[in-house]
This record gives sequence, C-alpha cells and structure tokens, in this order.
Amino acid sequence: MTPQEVLTIMLKRDHFTEWLGLKIDKIDAGYCKLHYTIKKEMLNGFENIHGGVIFSASDSALAFAANSHGNISVALDVSITFTRPAKEGDLLYVEAKETHLGNKIALYDILTSNSEGKLVAQFKGTVYRTGKEVV
Repeated sequence: MTPQEVLTIMLKRDHFTEWLGLKIDKIDAGYCKLHYTIKKEMLNGFENIHGGVIFSASDSALAFAANSHGNISVALDVSITFTRPAKEGDLLYVEAKETHLGNKIALYDILTSNSEGKLVAQFKGTVYRTGKEVV
C-alpha cells in the first residue's frame, strides 16, 4: 500500500483533520507536510493561537507520517515546545520527518513554521508500530 493510499483511507474517517482545516501538501514514507490558516475560533484569551491547536495539528502530521508505511502506529510519547506566537489569519506549515524506524518503535520530529519560515513550535513523537495493516 502506498503512502497516498494510506492517507486516503485515514482521511475518509478523520473528521477532526477536516474540522481543523488541515490541508495535506505532501505525503511520503515517514513524511508528511501540511498547512492550515489560523481562524478566530483557534485563538486563546490573548488573541494568539491556542497551544492545543498547534499540538493537534502536529499530532495529525505525526499520525500521517507514522502510518504512511501501512502499519497502524499509535503515539506512545509526545512533547511540544512553543517558540513564538501566531495570530489569526497566519498560515502555518507543519512538517513531520521520521528520524528512526524500528520494528516496533519509530521516532519523529515535527516542526511548525509560519509563512516567514520562523519556527512556531517543535513537537517530538514516539510511536508504537502495532504490526497490523491499515485497511
């Protein structure tokens, strides 16, 4: 199964990604790049993007990259560091890259950047590869 086929299957059932407005730019084995525009509903009380939105978009990119091999993978451990705020209307890019692929464990770096290429957040993810195929 190709990464694009896996993505198509995942997106048919992933209403959260649709609700967030995430747009997939590229999918490859162990890799995903997506983007989204910050909406008013995504802002916190200081009119910056809520950290939970950045976390969720990063987690989605992790899921797409990790499952792109056709092996159902689930998050074991994740962490995020926020480096700068983003505002309503800003375009954010999220890029997930595989740094280690083992039989049961895989590691990913996920970077969120603004349209100027400045880092907004760094997310690190460890996934467990179940050995079950995406169907």
